[in-house]
Amino acid sequence: MGESSGSVSVDVERISFGGKEHHVLTSHGPISVAVYGDLEKPALVTYPDVALNHMSCFQGLFFCPEAASLLLHNFCIYHISPPGHELGAAPISSDEPVLSLDQLADQVAEVLDFFGLETVMCFGVTAGAYILTLFAAKYREHVLGLILVSPLCKAPSWSEWLYMKVVSNLLYFYGMCGLVKEYLLQRYFSKEVRGSSQVPESDIVQACRSLLDEKQSANVWWFLQSINGRHDLTEALKKLQCRTLIFVGEDSPFHSEALHMSAKLDQRYSALVEVQACGSVVTEEQPHAMMIPLEYFLMGYGMYRPSQLSYSPRSPLSPLCISPELLSPESMGVKLKPIKTRIPAEV
Repeated sequence: MGESSGSVSVDVERISFGGKEHHVLTSHGPISVAVYGDLEKPALVTYPDVALNHMSCFQGLFFCPEAASLLLHNFCIYHISPPGHELGAAPISSDEPVLSLDQLADQVAEVLDFFGLETVMCFGVTAGAYILTLFAAKYREHVLGLILVSPLCKAPSWSEWLYMKVVSNLLYFYGMCGLVKEYLLQRYFSKEVRGSSQVPESDIVQACRSLLDEKQSANVWWFLQSINGRHDLTEALKKLQCRTLIFVGEDSPFHSEALHMSAKLDQRYSALVEVQACGSVVTEEQPHAMMIPLEYFLMGYGMYRPSQLSYSPRSPLSPLCISPELLSPESMGVKLKPIKTRIPAEV
């Protein structure tokens, strides 16, 4: 990673709006942002899980025709990659200090400043969900809503911290070896798609395994160090001023953490969608299960599928126009499988 400065700048030769990758230099180092869509539309900022980027974490969802029509018609998408996780990334120097998750959240704020974005919808997966939740807690005036997939919100337990240390050491000394890849695949996907001795692994797992081979192990190690140092956001959740939609796979290692987070959020403005027979990365494993909840969630912001639109949304969203009943279990499709929803309850 190159020298950082106290202001946001960019490599001008790399700038090209309209589905292009931008390399923004923040006060905490450079960060890659891939922009898709009409810049005049409301902004949707995404952030993936560890060792993933927007191609490996959100491609399944955006390749669903219904999702593409809903999201791409209504938003300009700003896909933020964790430092060193973009396609073709160079190794992060061993001299580069590991950033805290607070600093990574501050990077998101600087990305907004660079693109001139006042308010955004945030869409994060697991570690990315933690970073965007932290961003929403620190910069509440900039966040209209949160869409979180298998989110982290608590400090790591001693067992998780120790296990992550072992994985980090394997990465450090042996690179992206078989054991590290298996840990990551178990983090992302359910047993059903990972396969067994009798059942071959699914195409999405094979594709992800191939993409992991291309990752810079030093960069994944760097991000794991950040994640392993996270703190508990439980108190901060009570101060969030935006509506929140949480998805979690029932087979996700972070299922209980999502339940905890849902219980701590204001029940009037949040909803939890549990996806049956699914791991953490619902956006890739069962993206179709996200459609009905997403549609109802965004409907409250005046956003519909193109066939239902009489206008193209080009003004900032107003979070005040969501009706609480749109986030009720009945409205979220409780009778539809593989989706089930629940009203947040104390965990």
